[in-house]
Amino acid sequence: MNNPYGSPPGPYGHAPYPPQQQPRYPGPAPYTPPGHGGSAPRAPVELDPDKRRRGVGLALWIVGMLAGVVLNILFTMAEIFLSKAPGRMLSAVLTGSLFAFLPLGFYLFVPMVLDRYDPEPWWCLAMAFLWGAVVATGFAGMINTGVHIVFAGLFGPAVGNFVSSVMSAPLSEEFFKGLVILGFFYFLRREFDGVVDGIIYATFCALGFAAVENVSYYARADMADQLGTTFFLRGVLAPWGHPLYTSMTGIGFGIARESSKTWVRWLAPIGGFFVGVFLHALWNFVPTVIPDAFVIMLLFWLLFVAMFFCIIIALVVRKGRTIRQFLRDEVLIGNLTNEELELVCSPVGRIQCTFSWRGAEGRAFIRAASRLALSKWHTARAMKGQKRTISADFIAPLRGELATLRAALRAKAPR
Repeated sequence: MNNPYGSPPGPYGHAPYPPQQQPRYPGPAPYTPPGHGGSAPRAPVELDPDKRRRGVGLALWIVGMLAGVVLNILFTMAEIFLSKAPGRMLSAVLTGSLFAFLPLGFYLFVPMVLDRYDPEPWWCLAMAFLWGAVVATGFAGMINTGVHIVFAGLFGPAVGNFVSSVMSAPLSEEFFKGLVILGFFYFLRREFDGVVDGIIYATFCALGFAAVENVSYYARADMADQLGTTFFLRGVLAPWGHPLYTSMTGIGFGIARESSKTWVRWLAPIGGFFVGVFLHALWNFVPTVIPDAFVIMLLFWLLFVAMFFCIIIALVVRKGRTIRQFLRDEVLIGNLTNEELELVCSPVGRIQCTFSWRGAEGRAFIRAASRLALSKWHTARAMKGQKRTISADFIAPLRGELATLRAALRAKAPR
């Protein structure tokens, strides 16, 4: 991967731009005193070029959350009060909630550990999780319930169960979970860099969805005295089903974010979505139609999930190498030292900062440097494809932020 950021030939082999091709980044023009000629100073750098778009995205997220809360309350009340024993069902729902939400601490820890080099902001992860837990469950539940009622009434319970579980559920659930990934891709481009980010957001959204969905499964299992078996199957053997399906959509949007080709940016998310729908439908099809083959299916599924985690680790390592490559010229021009570069590119750099004198400023410094490298990466690919990218607008502000944090770290450095 070539680095177009103008470092001279040397240890890293980056050739300089010809004078007529030097890239221009947004930033304040050199100051020219009044009356001394020259062009007028540029306007100050916009610190948040995506501010308006982010505001629209937040408004849509809030509207979706409000609708999802209403739908989930209605479904929960219906499940309790339409059961044959409402009092016992209420107790089962509370028990199911404990079994569904207590393991989340471990489930959520796994993607956070994997995303070492440029962790997503906590508020982005919370938005993804809540969308899956509230919005996706509410709207998908409404559609699946309606489909089951219609087809069961027309063709019988068996057909209603097949259509709702094998056809309606994969399409509706993956669609509404995928909407939050689309939201990050379009409204929060600064927080969405590529395939790894798509997988992380998809995983958090899917874990939120699975937790709320499991409340209902565990409650019904408790009513039938099968809670232990159901928890072992859904919570121990196959907790990564929904994250796996939705990660296909995340990978599609990640590929689109990394590509400058228009056809890839359109087809990759659509293709990823349908791969996720297929995997979801396959998982639901086997126990619904050929339950005797479920054990064999489960073994192959666990192997597939293990391979998927290996792919994620490889992608995270690739992301770290990309950050290092696009920060090398920052060392050459004096914006970073070699020691600071190693800190930023270390998989345990944030932990080192947490337990050293660098503290919160050190973690912020690593994040700013990582964001700078990834913004330069996106800009380099866009320039190669002769495209325009919003990432170019982030380079100058991030360099300014990096300089401020460096000064703060040097001021508090041990003497």
